[in-house]
Amino acid sequence: MLKSLNIWVLSSLIISIGVLIPITTVFFSFFEETSNYYQILKDTFLLEYIFNSFTLLVSVLMLTFIIGTACAYLVSFYKFPFSDFFKWALILSFAVPPYIYAYSLTAFFENYGTAFTILTNLFGEGEYNRNIPKFDGLLGAVLSLSFSLYAYVYILSRASFLYQSQNLIDLGRSLGFSKLKSLFSLILPAARPAIVAGLSLVAMETLAEFGAVDFFSINTLTTGIYNSWITFDDLAFSNRLSFFLLIFIFACFVIENFSRKKARYHFNSKGGFKQKEKITLTGNKSFFAFIFCFLIFFLSFLFPLSQMLYWTIKFPENLFDIDIVSLTLNTIYLVILSSLVLIIFSLISNYGNRVSKNKILNFLSTLSISGYAIPGVILAVAFITFIAWFDENIVKSLGFLSIKKVFIGSVFGLVLVYFVRFYSLAFNGIKSGYEKINISVDESSYLLGYSKQKTFLNIHVPFLRNSLLFVAILISLEIIRELPITLILRPFNFETFATTAYISASEDLLEAAAVPSLFLILIATIFIMLTSKYILREK
Repeated sequence: MLKSLNIWVLSSLIISIGVLIPITTVFFSFFEETSNYYQILKDTFLLEYIFNSFTLLVSVLMLTFIIGTACAYLVSFYKFPFSDFFKWALILSFAVPPYIYAYSLTAFFENYGTAFTILTNLFGEGEYNRNIPKFDGLLGAVLSLSFSLYAYVYILSRASFLYQSQNLIDLGRSLGFSKLKSLFSLILPAARPAIVAGLSLVAMETLAEFGAVDFFSINTLTTGIYNSWITFDDLAFSNRLSFFLLIFIFACFVIENFSRKKARYHFNSKGGFKQKEKITLTGNKSFFAFIFCFLIFFLSFLFPLSQMLYWTIKFPENLFDIDIVSLTLNTIYLVILSSLVLIIFSLISNYGNRVSKNKILNFLSTLSISGYAIPGVILAVAFITFIAWFDENIVKSLGFLSIKKVFIGSVFGLVLVYFVRFYSLAFNGIKSGYEKINISVDESSYLLGYSKQKTFLNIHVPFLRNSLLFVAILISLEIIRELPITLILRPFNFETFATTAYISASEDLLEAAAVPSLFLILIATIFIMLTSKYILREK
């Protein structure tokens, strides 16, 4: 029994340390010597990188907060036409990555774009380009990110609103608060942890975004990391910029935690939890609630979907210019392989933590799930940095052949970095399922003569099948949308829908980017609909 325990603890320890290696590489690489490019950039564009990143972050956080909480409040507290439909339709924005939304926004409003075509067909020839607004640069990036990411705030805010007691609403009424004052004085403050959690995810995704900001030619820390490595071949400076970006991310969390201090966000009531009843809206209020939710649904999902569909129909030859079968097989291959690796090792790590109850192991596990907070471009560069160092200082010193080709520019290396990036999704998803298994189940199993391995395989895994399915779908959705990791580490001539769309758009061939973008949106929509019953559950 002791030997079995040691194997599980050792396995969990190795997994946690393995995930932490690329993360710690970023911090240690900060002190490496850089080229002259560092001094040049420091004297010219470094402040611009920081300013643009900060402006983009603040703008996106404000817009996603307004959209996400407003939509969540309406579908949680009120009944109006199609409110049940909007409840799940508003999460479909997840299917549209920011870089694809950026392509749609540009294609629609550019000179002689879709908007120009619509106006010409309706009103005849005219000088419409001068009146059509242009959404490019920083404004285009803010809109692309906001309409793609607001669902993080929407989902978590809605969950918090759903579990707020009717007693809280009654308290506002007894104090003579209007609905608006109750919203700002009671409902939103009570939901602050959930809203902040959603905004934290938005912040991480915003600072990590590469495709949209690169498309709009905005200099941010993320594009600086990519360019300093790809264009100037300065891996050390890429890591130094990565360090600055990580400090940026962690500072956001520290400031928010400090601002809360000892505030409490739960509601105590002697009467216990009282299920709230939704208010049925009528007249103008019902109409405006419907229009608002429909407008958000249209702008976040129907607009980019219809734009990509329009380009695909208008230029059908693009369907034959790309190998859809190959792209589909490559995407499925990555999804299946990565999901299996993540689920298997996350199961082992969770069970090792469960049986050992070791504080050091728990601490390492907590640190290891921080990979999701680190932008994909940083993890890719950190992984290359570590492999290069390990190959030069360990492998070659021992007289072995170089291992760079095994890890860099291979599916194996790509899956490893996926593992680090999305380990927290798999670990936390399985952990939430494990929390429903009482420890007495394990003890009863041992009394019946089951070993730890048999308990794990015959009792835990079958019980966790719903959690495993949810985690697999969630990981698949993330990998389908992932761009910078795949772009940097993919093998030669190995393309996915995401990389194909990016390459076409970077060559200013938006109509060619429509086909892979459309397929990506459709596949992601299917995965989102499969997960919606878990995301939007009300019990």
